[in-house]
Amino acid sequence: MINLKIGQKIQLNIERMGINGEGIGSISGRLVFVPYALPGEQIVAEITENARNFSRGKVVELKKKSRFRVKPEDAVYADLSSSHIMHLAYPQQLEFKRDLIRQALEKYRPSGWQKYELRETIGMENPLHYRYKLQYQIRRLNNGAVIAGLYKENSHHLVNLEHCIVQEELTQKIINRVCELIEKYDIPVDDERRIRGIRTVMVRRSRKTGEVQMIFVSSAPMILDGQFFPELREEPTKKERKSFVKFDKILSELTDEFSDIVTIAANFHPKKTSEIYGDKTQILFNEKETITEGVLDYEFELSPRAFYQLNPEQANVLYAEAVKALHPKKDDRVIDAYCGVGTIGFAVANKVKSVHGMDITPEAIIDAKRNAAQLGFKNCHYETGRAEKIIPNWAKAGHKATALLVDPPRTGLDAALLETIGKVQPEKMVYVSCNASTLAKDLIVLAQFYRVDYIQSIDMFPHTARTEAVVKLTRKK
Repeated sequence: MINLKIGQKIQLNIERMGINGEGIGSISGRLVFVPYALPGEQIVAEITENARNFSRGKVVELKKKSRFRVKPEDAVYADLSSSHIMHLAYPQQLEFKRDLIRQALEKYRPSGWQKYELRETIGMENPLHYRYKLQYQIRRLNNGAVIAGLYKENSHHLVNLEHCIVQEELTQKIINRVCELIEKYDIPVDDERRIRGIRTVMVRRSRKTGEVQMIFVSSAPMILDGQFFPELREEPTKKERKSFVKFDKILSELTDEFSDIVTIAANFHPKKTSEIYGDKTQILFNEKETITEGVLDYEFELSPRAFYQLNPEQANVLYAEAVKALHPKKDDRVIDAYCGVGTIGFAVANKVKSVHGMDITPEAIIDAKRNAAQLGFKNCHYETGRAEKIIPNWAKAGHKATALLVDPPRTGLDAALLETIGKVQPEKMVYVSCNASTLAKDLIVLAQFYRVDYIQSIDMFPHTARTEAVVKLTRKK
């Protein structure tokens, strides 16, 4: 195998795309991964990194372009991540996302993977301005200007997202105004070293009602109407007060300017961790404590920290496909693991005997119970905790599920939950995945006792190398 040197320039034919959206070529048997290169292209690449079995490079010259290459509409998309694929025409993005699942299956090789039916990816008619939630980091530059955005991958360099074309327009307008107000009133901004203050702002808008909720995450205590959050044991000194975040004026201007804002919460997070939120959250302003969102033919409430899909338009598609895959019947007893605020379970609640859900986030379970009551579902039961502990307890109490819904985070199913599923083995199962690799890895276990009927990919995040999938599984006889 050829040895390549850092900085060496080579000619390369790009043969395919990898799971992170990069182009892949080979030279003398050695694979070279090149971000922003497309299959069929001939490039000159500069080697930037060498590993044992492969190298990475960057495009320095494009000698032959793919006919599917397009000019990205967002000027800063490449600054955020090398896995963004806005330079690829959208129909080909959809083909690539189905191939992502095939690549993951080929890597992990669950039983019978060659025969799995991989359905064509369901995309969007207009794949722009689809993100109805933002969670931007806040920074103050050396010149005093305040910016909001996301970190460039594998770095602490914050990319300013002042005009993000995949972000819903009102949420983008609000975060831009937040930056102006923080600068106007000289509100402290966390710098990860010495200064404590605002570190993150979340803005979410309901596609159904237009209502907006916000969370300000601060590493410094906050003051509103003379009250301290969190509550202090002793009266702070004048010096300490100067470093506190004073919310009065900023909240007043935001709520006056944007009538759609119905909730503003504060979260205190003084620890230096990668976690977005701390343990303590308090409502600062509320016409309503929640926003009303809708999916399929029902509505539900979302508290500020509750999880819901970033792309509510495609959430309708995702949930419809989940219902189709589950094929609910009147005598089904459904368990909705990772239930969140109950959204997927509600889609089948009026078609089955019962829905039992659990989630580790207490606020989500509060929302789920409230939503079930408002929707009139008396056959829904929710508990806070981990599925691998709760499901066996339900089984001992006589609740034996006939159907299982799982919608795990990107890390996939917990090993203990996989073991639990192997023991209880409901007749049918639907796996909603947001990570093709962990899905394929989990199928190694699940395919031992379930038949994979099909995998339906859904484009929840256009212009990124990520895909969502709904997997229909039936217990083997």
